[in-house]
Amino acid sequence: MPDRTPAPPAAWPLVALFTSGYVAPYLLPTVVGRLDAHLPLSPAQAGLIGSALLLGSAAAGFTLASRIPRHGPGPLSRVGLLLAVLGYGTAAATPHLPLVIAGAVVGGFGSGTATAVAASGIAAQRDPHRTSALGLLSVSATAGALYLTLPRLGGGHWLPFAAIALIALVCWPATGRLGTAGHTDPANPADPADVAAGRAGRAVGRLPYPRAGVVLAGSLMLWSLAQNALWGVSGRIGAQQAGLSEVTLGMVFAVALGAGLLGVTAASALGSRLGRAVPVGVGTAVIACCVVLASHARDLGSFAAGEILWNAVYPVVLSYAIGLAAALDPRGRWAVLAGSASSLGVACGPVTGSLLAEGAGFPGMGLVLGGLLLAVAGPMAGVALHLGGRPLTPGSVRRRGGAPAAVLAAGAGTPAGSVPRVGAQELAVVALTGVRARSARPLRLPPLRVLLPSPAAARRGRERARRRIGAGS
Repeated sequence: MPDRTPAPPAAWPLVALFTSGYVAPYLLPTVVGRLDAHLPLSPAQAGLIGSALLLGSAAAGFTLASRIPRHGPGPLSRVGLLLAVLGYGTAAATPHLPLVIAGAVVGGFGSGTATAVAASGIAAQRDPHRTSALGLLSVSATAGALYLTLPRLGGGHWLPFAAIALIALVCWPATGRLGTAGHTDPANPADPADVAAGRAGRAVGRLPYPRAGVVLAGSLMLWSLAQNALWGVSGRIGAQQAGLSEVTLGMVFAVALGAGLLGVTAASALGSRLGRAVPVGVGTAVIACCVVLASHARDLGSFAAGEILWNAVYPVVLSYAIGLAAALDPRGRWAVLAGSASSLGVACGPVTGSLLAEGAGFPGMGLVLGGLLLAVAGPMAGVALHLGGRPLTPGSVRRRGGAPAAVLAAGAGTPAGSVPRVGAQELAVVALTGVRARSARPLRLPPLRVLLPSPAAARRGRERARRRIGAGS
């Protein structure tokens, strides 16, 4: 019987972790702007601190890409949230510049750890695109509420850091639903199938779709760099070039993130009807036009139009890109690596935007970034076409050197709290592969029937045999 639940039971802890990890990049304009306004820093130096925060996030992803099954998502997520609370809390508690920088880097590593665990878990979901869309909905709503609230709570560099630390603290209870090393189902912690799948998965180290994965990761890095270069200086464009106040800027950003909620809702409703190539390729081209429009804005109307349309399309493309990375490897390694490459691009974005703005002005910066986005739209759409919009199948994994079919079957999971029966066919799979396959529809073969002849039929058979022997002699 098909599963008609709107999302798997384990989706909400992943959404909470996703929100905690992504809220720092979403609040980057106000973080950089307040560092510039309330600490003895130039705009470029404030952008460098924002880049250091996001570099810490990218470093966490690259470090943990292959270690999440070994250490377990629950312990790693708790470490990540603890680092986020300590790091951002330290940055908020002191105006001493070295401590602010150190706290931002440590907090960024914690955010990256939470993002890596969330990306790995999303890749293992039955519908990765839907779960990532829920995560983007959550983080957009959270960031939008903060953009409306923070300007009304006073000045100081500490406020956005404190808000990010508080969100990490609020998401802490979700870590108890993620399991420990070797399994992810807290309702069945000793499931041998999870343990066997983890051992078999660690034994297979080769990534499937290596060229497509590298192209996607590199394109996502440049894609994120271009957009966050503009996002990091959007506050300065609105204040210096369009002449807007901080309260008006906060309202524009909140409305823009609200448009992102509508965009992600539409993407979740569409699902895979349009495939992945069209949303990724055409969506990136639309974003390039929005970047050029926002960077040339000199009044509220054009600035708001560019920012709102851009933020409506950006999470749509990002949700499909996350789903594409998840489809490349059901174990989630490409999802974590692509997310880390994206974080690296996000980290380089603020300083890139500051340098381009100082060298070519805001309009020149927009033209350069728009051209870069158009350049990566083709490779990203090409990866989607190469994959064909379909998730990995056991046959495709075997052809490309990935995990064996039994590992993929073990990753499919069973409903929480259910205990699947072990039949003769399943025992044969265990004997041949060492992994117990689990699926929602187990293979069922008819029972063997041994038919014994009746005594009369046996006598007739013996008489026929004697006659054949006599005729032969």
